[in-house]
Amino acid sequence: MKFLDQAKVYVKAGNGGPGSVSFRREKFVEFGGPDGGDGGKGGDVWAECVDGLNTLIDYRYQQHVKAKSGTHGMGKNRTGAGGADATIRVPAGTQVVDADDDSEVADLTDVGQRVLVARGGNGGFGNAHFKSSTNQAPRHANPGLPGEERTLILRLKLIADAGLIGLPNAGKSTFLSATTAARPKIGDYPFTTLHPGLGVAHVDEREFVLADIPGLIEGAHEGAGLGDRFLGHVERCRVLVHLIDATEEDPITAYRTVRGEIEAYGDGVLADKPEVVALSKCDALDPEQAEAQATMLSEEIGGTIARVSAVSGSGMTELLRRIHDHIAADKTAEATRDPVEAQPWRP
Repeated sequence: MKFLDQAKVYVKAGNGGPGSVSFRREKFVEFGGPDGGDGGKGGDVWAECVDGLNTLIDYRYQQHVKAKSGTHGMGKNRTGAGGADATIRVPAGTQVVDADDDSEVADLTDVGQRVLVARGGNGGFGNAHFKSSTNQAPRHANPGLPGEERTLILRLKLIADAGLIGLPNAGKSTFLSATTAARPKIGDYPFTTLHPGLGVAHVDEREFVLADIPGLIEGAHEGAGLGDRFLGHVERCRVLVHLIDATEEDPITAYRTVRGEIEAYGDGVLADKPEVVALSKCDALDPEQAEAQATMLSEEIGGTIARVSAVSGSGMTELLRRIHDHIAADKTAEATRDPVEAQPWRP
């Protein structure tokens, strides 16, 4: 199944049914009076987060979602039936954005979340609604109100604990395949990865979700290469894992290139996230050369550089532990920042 992380959908709620103009016609009833019923309410359009989906490919082919309109009212004060609702089913991590003003309508991160995106129109009043002492035979009824309509943009942002970033061919896909059961495409040419991938990594009987995104190059925020659109998939990550090819002639430039794109993305959305920097493909160098590259890079960022090889497994366990420690620390800090206040019991 093809991975699709953005789709545009036109939604239209149902129109309300018109009211009825009717008079009671019954034998032996001299003054029947008006008995026209109200029209039914139009159906609503909902967006719902469901389990079992990991792409928006359904909305590549279904770009119009319309709810049913309410039916008209009828005589004998019968109200018309309400229109059936329509539901947009999306995977966890989907943002719903209004295409007109780019405002966020909803952010669906938990299975079962449901939000109203277009409200159906109310049904019109029948002529029975307008009877009074001065107007005992009204001959008019209201039409139903139109349902809301709008164009929505669905943006899927993968929910992962850690995100792999780096230049093309930095070894991200190999790292993902070595630490998880995921089997991404791996090749010795740039931009092998064209779509984000997810995997569950295990270390010391603990696990976390790892996301791999296509490589970044200089100018990605201006559309160079595959652009920086896929960086949206690491917005929800707790820690960024920055892989740098140990065989690079200038690892410092490689680091600065990707870091520049991270800081240019989304007004600094990713710039403040914890970052773990690692030299990959260290098996291709002598230990002395790998040490020199790590020392050079460490002086640039002012921190510890992990040296790993996904092929030989060298340094992988230690790096996974570091990643998990950052994730655990962020979860603890989040719980401290947002304590759940006990709600008083109410009958």
